[in-house]
Amino acid sequence: MSSMRTKHPPAFKAKVALEAYKEEKTSAELASQYQVHPGLIRNWKALLVKSGPELFNGSGHSDKGQAELIDQLYKKIGKLEVELDWLKKNLDLTVKERRMRIDWSHATLSVTRQADLLSLSRSSLYYEPILDPFDATLMHLIDELYTKMPFYGSRKIAETLQRMGHAVGRKRVQRLMRTMGIEAIYQKPDLSKPHPEHSVYPCLLRNAIIERPNAVWAADITYIRLIKGFAYLVAIMDWYSRYVIAWELSTSLEVDFCINALQKALTFGKPDIFNADQGSQFTSNNFTKLLIDEAIAISMDGRGRTFDNIFIERLWRSLKYENIYINDYQTVRVARQGIDTYFVLYNTERLHQTLGYITPAELYYSGRN
Repeated sequence: MSSMRTKHPPAFKAKVALEAYKEEKTSAELASQYQVHPGLIRNWKALLVKSGPELFNGSGHSDKGQAELIDQLYKKIGKLEVELDWLKKNLDLTVKERRMRIDWSHATLSVTRQADLLSLSRSSLYYEPILDPFDATLMHLIDELYTKMPFYGSRKIAETLQRMGHAVGRKRVQRLMRTMGIEAIYQKPDLSKPHPEHSVYPCLLRNAIIERPNAVWAADITYIRLIKGFAYLVAIMDWYSRYVIAWELSTSLEVDFCINALQKALTFGKPDIFNADQGSQFTSNNFTKLLIDEAIAISMDGRGRTFDNIFIERLWRSLKYENIYINDYQTVRVARQGIDTYFVLYNTERLHQTLGYITPAELYYSGRN
């Protein structure tokens, strides 16, 4: 017996998309609040991001009232639903990202047709992992263990959790570590590869001597635990001074928040070399194009070699022990405010022994001058 799927009006989609765009609540919280599938929320958010520049282009928009602008935004989101054919030609999407583009209440395109356009198996669309409370507890514990002992792999983490009284196997730990985007730091075989359409660059930092600010910038992503769910943090640091130049917090691992952080960092200046790992966010064509356009040399860590980016790994350790674990943030908004306060403290007040007991800001700006 078939059931009718809910058809959400454009105004409702726009409202939910705007809430998701603010990134003040996790996808799970929004799904619970509005009683819609998390995949739909991500899809509407993507449509909003795409429609934004078109909506505000042209002259005279500043004279329009807020209500009229929002009304136009609602109409835009409704019209953009017919553009899913474009997604088939976009080779820069992973299978997970293509699944997120499915609109279960599309007025003209059936789910079967959308799956065909995106080269997806229809049966794969009906599985949506849900973060249960036990998984959330395990992920928080894994984060603490990994921060303390980043050389621990899934076997030792699973064993440690069992010793703590949690009935959990290695496979579950592996799945959660993939969700968190972490792996042990030891060298290992090439078990996973970057996106096939993305370029991978050699590491330029082996035996390099860095003697001034803006010679090398380093970037990385880490898991940030919340009471209700989790988020991801990207930071860009000056290698010489340890100064945190820019950062962004997001509820998903899409490349957009990394691009936003890079664009913000480039307003400060630009490095000779930009170093990151081989994650799909940093190998994305959209991300590397920003660096290439600025004539910045791109360096990437060897797979499984977290110590190639050791300074930013130390930043994560300091952030978590000195801020995240102490405050136990409940929402994305509060976490964003707390992290902002910490990075100001880290840059301008916190003395660093390895820097001769001065602050990163003092070394960064004195070196630039």
